[in-house]
Amino acid sequence: MPLIPLRPLLAATQRYGFAQGAFNVNSVIQAEAVIAAHEMFRSAAILQGADLANAFMGGNADFLKGTLEDKQRGARLIGEAVKKLSQDSPIPVVLHLDHGKDFASVKAAIDGGFTSVMIDGSHLPFAENVELTREVVQYAHERGITVEGELGVLSGVEDDVFSDQSTYTNPLKAVEFCKKTGVDCLAISYGTKHGAVKGENVQLRKEIVIAVTENLKHEGIFGVLVSHGSSLVPRYIVEKINQLGGTIKGANGIPMEELKSVIKAGIGKINIDTDLRLAVTRNIREYLAGNNSAAENPALKAIAELMNQKPEQFDPRGYLVPIMDSFITGQTTDPQVLDIFKRIKQGVQEVVGTLIVEFGSVGSSAKVEAVSLEEMAQRYQRNS
Repeated sequence: MPLIPLRPLLAATQRYGFAQGAFNVNSVIQAEAVIAAHEMFRSAAILQGADLANAFMGGNADFLKGTLEDKQRGARLIGEAVKKLSQDSPIPVVLHLDHGKDFASVKAAIDGGFTSVMIDGSHLPFAENVELTREVVQYAHERGITVEGELGVLSGVEDDVFSDQSTYTNPLKAVEFCKKTGVDCLAISYGTKHGAVKGENVQLRKEIVIAVTENLKHEGIFGVLVSHGSSLVPRYIVEKINQLGGTIKGANGIPMEELKSVIKAGIGKINIDTDLRLAVTRNIREYLAGNNSAAENPALKAIAELMNQKPEQFDPRGYLVPIMDSFITGQTTDPQVLDIFKRIKQGVQEVVGTLIVEFGSVGSSAKVEAVSLEEMAQRYQRNS
């Protein structure tokens, strides 16, 4: 099935009252695992490539300093791979840009084959955020591409997204923002947090979700709400990492019951990144600890050394540099590296499969209209 824009999937979440997990990937093998898990549960799938993940996939190991050229190469690589995976799949698949920081980065993703983009102007004053987001909406909608905006600031760290404090989203400003920009969905700040350290016993501000949702309905504005910083940080995974030499401290996620309560209140898309990193890291540590022959493989030995140097590290991009090209493309002739790839896929599928069930998107593929970008562009034009 060809890739679809995010808009028809958002419409399905709103109509049928479920949420769709949106899973961040940094390589083709992770993308394969995400799609395979969704196929198993006949769920539509949202794969996300963050702005700087595109720089990494473009070949820059120091992705925090990624250039536009890096992002363009990475967007083309993952775009072509996911397009092919989607064509061979029976489920609708969306490829979404997460945390696009400027117009050029968004354009790089669209040119690379992404069917949905986020422009993150949350760090800007309201009027400037509106102007930047409106510019992206106009460009994207002309091409049938879905647009996600953001209003309010989440605390925590994810790639270059960083803030010490949260600024909750004002429901009235959210409605004004959606009306002025024409975004299809809106990421809001209501108590979630980027990263693995979210605090204990997090309680989400569900009333913010309800207020935004109800006000949008009252104004007749289509807009599905998005939850960033929503990883659950499973305790059993963190504990196993630490048993195997990791030193992840203070790790706490969003309680599942809290996420389920906001799905009913109007959250239709839930972003997951940290949980995937944790599961992959645990699986690789298990493999290295259980295979003495791994120490004889130069690439795996180098990976182990990097993990030992930074035991608090759980982002695979930080320690898989010795096999970076193979990791990104999924291509290798080394049987032990293939074993590593197998463990990576298993970790991704463990997290993704669990959340497909918990978020209620099992069987959602049959509920999502398979709309082409061309048809979506015509619909945007008719409604403008």
